Amino acid sequence: MNDTICAVATPLGSGGIGIVRVSGSNVVHIAQQIFGRCPEPRIAEYGDFRAADGECIDSGIALFFPKPNSFTGEDVLELQGHGGRVVQELVCERVQELGARIARPGEFTERAFLEGRLDLAQAEAVADLINASSKQAAHAAARSLSGEFSREVLAIDREVLELRMYVEGSIDFVDEEIEFLDVKTLVQRAANIEEQLQSLLRRTELGATIQNGLSVVIAGPPNVGKSSLLNALLNEDRAIVTNVAGTTRDTLDATINLNGLPVKFVDTAGMHESNDPIEEAGIERAKLAMKHADVTLWVVDDRVEDAPDSPNCDDLVVRNKCDLTGLSPGSVNDRTVRTSAIHGKGLSAIHEFLVKSAGYQVNDDAFAGRPRHLASLRQALDRLQQAILSLKAKSGDIVAEDLRHVHIHLGEIVGETTTDDLLGEIFSRFCIGK
Repeated sequence: MNDTICAVATPLGSGGIGIVRVSGSNVVHIAQQIFGRCPEPRIAEYGDFRAADGECIDSGIALFFPKPNSFTGEDVLELQGHGGRVVQELVCERVQELGARIARPGEFTERAFLEGRLDLAQAEAVADLINASSKQAAHAAARSLSGEFSREVLAIDREVLELRMYVEGSIDFVDEEIEFLDVKTLVQRAANIEEQLQSLLRRTELGATIQNGLSVVIAGPPNVGKSSLLNALLNEDRAIVTNVAGTTRDTLDATINLNGLPVKFVDTAGMHESNDPIEEAGIERAKLAMKHADVTLWVVDDRVEDAPDSPNCDDLVVRNKCDLTGLSPGSVNDRTVRTSAIHGKGLSAIHEFLVKSAGYQVNDDAFAGRPRHLASLRQALDRLQQAILSLKAKSGDIVAEDLRHVHIHLGEIVGETTTDDLLGEIFSRFCIGK
């Protein structure tokens, strides 16, 4: 935190504008040396960015944000020049000559968190917003970044704390159990908190689904139209399609957006017995892809009555080539659909199954959910439910301990009870310029 850090904050490559961001105690000195002066706070000033010998590296705009009113809470300088890769690197090298070092991944946002500009959930939402793959995912991340998610977490936490203080205070004043307390009222208060936690968990789970999407493997025997189905679902020719069995030797993936739900499809090699080492390798990759997929579309030829069964009972069986059997495309039952991939028929039934499998619904109150958020909310809910049982049993000490853990788990979400190791892991996943 004592170092001044810098990084290119825009993607490297050719573009109209490239930004080098600098943060730390040495910002004013760096601005004076490279720009000739420190700009007025929050006023864009045009000038030259100069090397040590006075030669002009680039021309552009400098912006100065004095602490604490900056993204990181420290003095921040942004040098906005041309977007060429080389010129951005030259500006960044000059800043390093003047005493800065290259920032670690996510270090700007980490400093914003450590300076109290953002809580941990908001800091994570910065990366989620950058990586959003749909409008819905961007909205969920923006709501978390604005602090709405954290405010709901902290509001629940305050209610837990009040309940905990009441229980612990009562225990301190009597040697007996908490029979004298209005247990019915306390149970009702805890039940209200439970309802709020469950609602928050559902919306966070939805946000996680929106952010992470669904992984779908297209598998089945050779020459049943798996690659044709992939092309139909993508509405473009991504996979090679021939009448020759075994055309697909390796996995091929592509992603579509189903009303805001990102769905990644993976086409695989035909599953069959083979002595060809290349085909065998492709089949092994197909099996591995199926193992890690959320859903498998098990494709069979509609003309074959005794088609090979899917290895997983929860897969969706897609009876393809129904144009050759004359049977109608669409849902057959909860786990079977008929399609004609070559004619693009029956695809809506697959879409409906995938959306239902993901538990996805278009919703404007979802939050950007991360695995650790979900884990903490579930742990908090579990301990709260245990506290309710202990209340009914009038076991005061156990109630207090359960509520203490609820408080800890909620604090983990916003960073109030988070270890340094976890912080390092979270911010290491950010891009360097953020």
